Amino acid sequence: MKKIKYIIAAALALFSFDAYSQGCMTGGGSGDIIGVTGFIQPQFNYYINGKDADGKSLNKTEFTFNRARLGVLGSIPYDIDYYFAVEYSGFSNSENKVHLLDGYISYTRFAKWAKITIGQFKSPISLEQNTACSGLYTVERSEVVKQLAGPQRDLGLLISGGHDSLKFQYALALMNGSGMNNREDNSNKNIVGRVVVGPFKGLKVGGSFKVGGMNPTDPSERLNNIYRVAAEAQFNWKGLLLQGEYIYGQDKLYSASKVPIYGGCGGIVGFETKQPGTYHKDGAWVIASYRTKYNIEPVLKFDTWNSDKNDRYSRYNTYTIGVNYYINDYTRLQINYANLKESREHMNDMVMVQIQAIF
Repeated sequence: MKKIKYIIAAALALFSFDAYSQGCMTGGGSGDIIGVTGFIQPQFNYYINGKDADGKSLNKTEFTFNRARLGVLGSIPYDIDYYFAVEYSGFSNSENKVHLLDGYISYTRFAKWAKITIGQFKSPISLEQNTACSGLYTVERSEVVKQLAGPQRDLGLLISGGHDSLKFQYALALMNGSGMNNREDNSNKNIVGRVVVGPFKGLKVGGSFKVGGMNPTDPSERLNNIYRVAAEAQFNWKGLLLQGEYIYGQDKLYSASKVPIYGGCGGIVGFETKQPGTYHKDGAWVIASYRTKYNIEPVLKFDTWNSDKNDRYSRYNTYTIGVNYYINDYTRLQINYANLKESREHMNDMVMVQIQAIF
């Protein structure tokens, strides 16, 4: 029984380590260990949609699972770490299927300077995307992160390194670009990278980028080009957290193409057909929270997303007011009210209540 407790404790320590990691849950460790880890996030949503022309309420409620994940991590002597995780919540993808999230092997001999990872993992672009799902300060990620940092997960080769003690972290990846659990659909590879430096205690600033290609609707046509660049900053001092990020994207389409629309956990939930041309997109988010001595954490967040800077009706803003209550080290209650302001305004606000348990 004690041995089992030690294994679980080691896994939880690895899970909670604030690493520059590939997955939603950090993997690997030192020594010959294996652990099972994961979390579940049952949730209640209240959609405030106003009334129809006849005065009938359009509001609706639902119980759902935002995420329900199980992962295995471990180390093989010598210098080999592995990690894989499965999403059991069918609500997180359009096919309603259980699916593999992360699955990778890392060579860690020189991990402080250059850890080599191959498999399926998170794309190393964006601060919020590379914040663990269980560590988000609001229930949902920002829309700009979902769309411009997507696909959230992909297959490829990653070299990463750095550490807080060195005041910098970096990651550079060569990835398919076709998304998680999808075969490569062209001969092009995406190059994705991120650098974060910490010049002072509590302060980190950084940037990330992605360049690559996207298939046109007609595969005989020329491959489209995509570009992404992001700037980030975060400040943490005595329970006060301030974070922000700006992301710019450009799609250069040489023929009519179906541009993917990404969901909350990086899966493709639909497509938008775009005609040939150059499309500019951007968005930003900023968040402030304060962890009190009573384990209550009020949160304020603003995020904005513009899917086409040439279209005056394509921008919408989200204002989120929330509170997090940390019941213990492994259980958290989150309550969010999200107010959406669109160019063509209509009522579609949300109240989200989520409880999370990490094991």
